[in-house]
Amino acid sequence: MMVSLARIRGASVAVLLGLTVAGCGYNNIPTYEEQAKAKWADVQNNYQRRSDLIPNLVATVQGYAKQEKDVLTAVIEARAKATQVKIDVSQLTDPEKLQQFQAAQNQLSGALGRLLAVSENYPDLKSNQNFLALQSQLEGTENRITVARRDYIEAVRLYNTELKTFPGLLWAATFFRANKPMAEFAANDNAQTPPQVKF
Repeated sequence: MMVSLARIRGASVAVLLGLTVAGCGYNNIPTYEEQAKAKWADVQNNYQRRSDLIPNLVATVQGYAKQEKDVLTAVIEARAKATQVKIDVSQLTDPEKLQQFQAAQNQLSGALGRLLAVSENYPDLKSNQNFLALQSQLEGTENRITVARRDYIEAVRLYNTELKTFPGLLWAATFFRANKPMAEFAANDNAQTPPQVKF
């Protein structure tokens, strides 16, 4: 009887200690970090989706607007640069890497905007079903990019705040010393308005 009472007390203390640790925020830092990393994966996935649409869009426009070679070349080159700049989750704490990624994506957005503006000069292109489908997919993808970026920014805000506020500050100083604040997207002048892709 005495042995089982001691085991019950020991188990009770272990459960109580576990609940105390879980309830006091110990798990917040790794949880918020993983959520931010998952949101970053969504951002990359949506940028990749946009990148995957570009070759078909360029090929379709090229069939109607061969004289727009400079614009088409600019889109192809911007896409190549944007796909070369990669950031894995271990680099999310490096603001310079994130700025490079963002600059490459902004350059691609600008080139796409010029390509879509040029298409206004070609009524046959604007009525092409393939072009209309690509335009619709691109518009949807741009909206998904905006949402994914917003979700990433919010996840990073939660994570960074947890590292700087009580009690997360204590956990960061003791058990999570290697955890650094993650870089956020910096809003550029065009960030408030998504690229226009209407025809």
